[in-house]
Amino acid sequence: MYKLTAYTIACLLISLDARSVPDNYNEERRALLDEETITAVGGKINLNEDENKANDVLMRWKMRELNDSYINPQHFNFSKHYFSYKKDIEDSKVYQIIRRMPKGAVLHVHSSLMLHADMLVKLTYEDHLYACHTYDDLKLQFSETTPERPCQSKWTLVSDMRNSSGDPAAFDSQLKKYFTLYREDGEDFNFVDINTVWQRFNKVYYVIKSLISYRPVREKYWYATLEQFYNDNIMYIEVRTGLHGLYELDGTQHDKKYLVELFKNVTNKFIEDHPEFIGVKLIVTKHRALSINQVFDALNLTRAVKAEMPDMIAGFDLVGQEDIGRPLTDFLPVLSEARNDINFYLHAGETAWLGTSADENLVDAILLGSKRIGHGYALTKHPSLMSAVIKKDIALEVNVISNVVLSLVHDVRNHPLASYLAMGLPVVLSSDDPGAWSARPLTDDFFVAFMGIASQRADLRMLKQLALNSITYSALEDEGKDRLFKVFSKRWDTFVKDIISDKSFSEIDFDRNID
Repeated sequence: MYKLTAYTIACLLISLDARSVPDNYNEERRALLDEETITAVGGKINLNEDENKANDVLMRWKMRELNDSYINPQHFNFSKHYFSYKKDIEDSKVYQIIRRMPKGAVLHVHSSLMLHADMLVKLTYEDHLYACHTYDDLKLQFSETTPERPCQSKWTLVSDMRNSSGDPAAFDSQLKKYFTLYREDGEDFNFVDINTVWQRFNKVYYVIKSLISYRPVREKYWYATLEQFYNDNIMYIEVRTGLHGLYELDGTQHDKKYLVELFKNVTNKFIEDHPEFIGVKLIVTKHRALSINQVFDALNLTRAVKAEMPDMIAGFDLVGQEDIGRPLTDFLPVLSEARNDINFYLHAGETAWLGTSADENLVDAILLGSKRIGHGYALTKHPSLMSAVIKKDIALEVNVISNVVLSLVHDVRNHPLASYLAMGLPVVLSSDDPGAWSARPLTDDFFVAFMGIASQRADLRMLKQLALNSITYSALEDEGKDRLFKVFSKRWDTFVKDIISDKSFSEIDFDRNID
């Protein structure tokens, strides 16, 4: 066997030292990286002088915080569940910057799960609210007299329960747990299977639905929701809703169209109070577990409401857990027939499986002409479908925190959004059901996407492009889009100047080694 002597090793080292990197290597390396930067979402945006200054502030804080997380992953680690670091993110300067940023529109959110749990608890202070309460279940109903609906325990006025508890604050804290999946005690959701999480999620939905089906409370709920979204710098919303009926205190029932009128009237009142808010459109939904006749009826309802209030209706979608729900192929006859007069915004590919009917909903969403695809989580596994999405310019409504909470992904750095952003796909960030996890309407999703998923090099250009995408791919008519672009531009300029002038963002040790 050949043995290396000390002399031979020295000669090899001298030979290696004598070698040099080809003259054009660094240029080619830089050219490849530059090409990736230009291809990525936001890569073609040119920042003006003020934007570059604001970007410098943003990126210095981003690199400092990322470096801190590398050194101290126990404090801030995107491989952990969102709930484990949720309380800490508000201390982040990057989070504070993003919170101030105008975000354009929210295009994927469900109407009953938009409002923070703290606000829902406040709504339980309304008069005449009864509760049917067991250890793991809660039903709510407003009534002049004790409700006649079956109850496993006993219908009791919530006001009486709160007053007799001896500690109203503790009572409200326990009540809040029925309105959100989030637990401050840090329960480890990483090891909860997807079906169990969905079961818990559905329980939260039904409790909230029982609270806001009372017409006066729904009005207050909707105004408070708009206010919460507006305060998160959102100027337009497209809301998915099943158009469930509402009732009055005397038991009078309203038809499903009444809810559309409520959305419109309360939104108009909100616009009077906040003139820069553009408005709301509805995407009518039906649960994918239901029959084809029920979906057919929902499509006809969508047609009828659109004919009466065309400014309020964006289109139609099927909702619910895809893995155990019926695939789009089951509804092809009625969906195909309706596609010429109703726009689709279909959930598709909200699954971690490959080759299943849920995964292949992506195929049908594309073929049915869906204007946008809800989630599209599985798209990276389908190169042909990804090409079709790019060619047809179908926007992907990505909901990062929802995908974490509902157990599609555990370490967000592995989220397919990283690929979508790098490839420059038409992505819009949304929040799905922020109230169900006590998140801010959109800031939390932007922050996690920017810090935990996007390239370390992603900067203000990406954030701006994502906001612009939400306007471009909205269902607004051209006039509405133009107005929203103008509002966004005005607010963006103000935001940039605020970041530059705010001394709390400039107080940083720039001598630290942060590349």
